Amino acid sequence: MGGADWFTRRAGLADGVAVITGGAGALGGAIVRDLAATGVRTAILDRDAEAAHALRDHLKEAGHDTLVHTGDAREEADLEGLFTAVDERWGRLDTLVNVVGGTFRAPFTETRPKGWDALIRTNLSHVLHASALAVPRIQAGGRGGSIINLTTIEAHRAAPGFAVYAAAKAAVEQFARTLAVELAPDGIRVNNVAPDYVPTPSLRQLARNGDGDALSTPQALAAAIPMGRAGLPEDVSGCVVFLASALSSYVTGTTLHPDGGTHASSGWFNWPGTGWANHVPADVLRGHRS
Repeated sequence: MGGADWFTRRAGLADGVAVITGGAGALGGAIVRDLAATGVRTAILDRDAEAAHALRDHLKEAGHDTLVHTGDAREEADLEGLFTAVDERWGRLDTLVNVVGGTFRAPFTETRPKGWDALIRTNLSHVLHASALAVPRIQAGGRGGSIINLTTIEAHRAAPGFAVYAAAKAAVEQFARTLAVELAPDGIRVNNVAPDYVPTPSLRQLARNGDGDALSTPQALAAAIPMGRAGLPEDVSGCVVFLASALSSYVTGTTLHPDGGTHASSGWFNWPGTGWANHVPADVLRGHRS
């Protein structure tokens, strides 16, 4: 039996149904395309109408069975509308992937409750609502299933300028752990995927709002990321496909880190000309002072 046949048999994804929120962006689009390639029927919600329509056309041209709704995952009616359409179209649900997220850069003392609420709605509240809609539908199928949340390395380390964002993503991580335990008897797994630097258009824009997209230089990548390169959307989508599949049937309540080793390095940098250190080398300091 060939490798493709082995994957199809072991993964058990073909003919399943997945809801993906934020499914038309750079990360979401990669996740949708990879799930569809394994035979999953995809239901996508995204507020970018142009990107959503383009993805729908691509999937249909490739012969994939899909539903694409334009809407905001932060709005309960939009989420409920997609889940209702899934019920009517396929009558089953196997996987939920929560991709939607976002932030802005500001010291915490310069932010206000309106901004906090926006960050919590964008990064936490919709995950709770989508999960509440997904769980009874997956339970009804009696086949088990998978809920996958995209979080971030900032849920696992300090993130100056992003305090509320980091707190909301950390809350998603803890929510997933607890929900994983609650749903384990039903065979429903709940996990997270926490990337670091994947230069999507939104992340590049965020970097430009600060000190410029300096992390994209080869020297910066080699210093900050042990594997020495930026992440790709496919690095993230591969983790999602694994967690959606039966290949991860005994994995729940955990987080995958497609980050090139930055979470493991935890403050150690591969300084050019110096090597690994968890402090700024003297020659760098001298150059800064000069």
